[in-house]
Amino acid sequence: MTLRRLFLHLAAIQVLALAVAAPVHAQTRPSVATAADGRPLGVEGRVVLIEPDIELTLVTAGGLQEPRQEWTRAARRFYAEAVRARLADAGTPQAPDYDVPDDLDPDSRLGQVVRLNEAVALSISQFLLPGGALATKRDADGKPRLDWTLGSGVAELQQATGADYALFTYVRDSYASGGRTALRVFGFIAGAAMGTGLDIGGGQQLGVATLVDLRTGKVVWFNQLARQSGDLRERDEAQQTVDLLLEDLPL
Repeated sequence: MTLRRLFLHLAAIQVLALAVAAPVHAQTRPSVATAADGRPLGVEGRVVLIEPDIELTLVTAGGLQEPRQEWTRAARRFYAEAVRARLADAGTPQAPDYDVPDDLDPDSRLGQVVRLNEAVALSISQFLLPGGALATKRDADGKPRLDWTLGSGVAELQQATGADYALFTYVRDSYASGGRTALRVFGFIAGAAMGTGLDIGGGQQLGVATLVDLRTGKVVWFNQLARQSGDLRERDEAQQTVDLLLEDLPL
C-alpha cells in the first residue's frame, strides 16, 4: 500500500463524480469513530499538526504533471495557517506543529508510524465506500464504521510532540496550463459535435486527512476530498480547502 495508490484511488472517485454530476461539486466523505455506546468520539486534549504532505503541480498540454516548488511552499504555509486558525476558533489546545525530519529513516519507529498512517488511510478510503466495508467494520445497520488503529507505536509520536492527537494531511493539487486548457476547450467542441461529451481533464484537488489519538493509536476521524476547483496558492482559497477537508472534525 502506498500513498501514490491512495491518490490514484481518489482520482478514480473524482472521475466517477465527473460522470454523474453536472456541475461538479466537491466530493467529501467525513467519518467519525464512535464509542461503545454509539456516540461519536470527541477530542479531549492537545492536537498537533503533522507537517502536511502537500504537492502542487502544473498539468502540461500532454497531461504530464510538473512539480512547482514555489507553489508547494506557499500552499504548505497557507494550509497550516488555516488549520491553526480553525483549531483556535474551536478552542482546541494545540501543540507546536511537528515538522517531519528530512533525514527521517523510514524504517525507524517514528518513520514506521508515518508510513503506517498512509497505509491505514488507504484502507479507510477503500472500505468506507458504499458496499466496500468489511463485515467486521460495519455497525448494526450494515453501514461502514470507522474502526481503525495505528497501534501502540504512536507513543513515539506522542513523545516527540507532547500532543494527545495528531492531524495528518495529504493533498495533491494540480492546475491546467494554458495549453491544457486550450485542448480541453477543443475537446469539448469536438465532443459536442460527435455527441460524446469528450473531456481530457484539467487540474484537480485531492486530499485525505486523519486525526489519530496518540494515547491509543485509534483513528478518531477521517475525511477525503476530491474536486476540480480550489487553489492552495492563495490564502483565502486555502481556507476554503481546509473548511472542506476538516469537515465534521470532532473539536
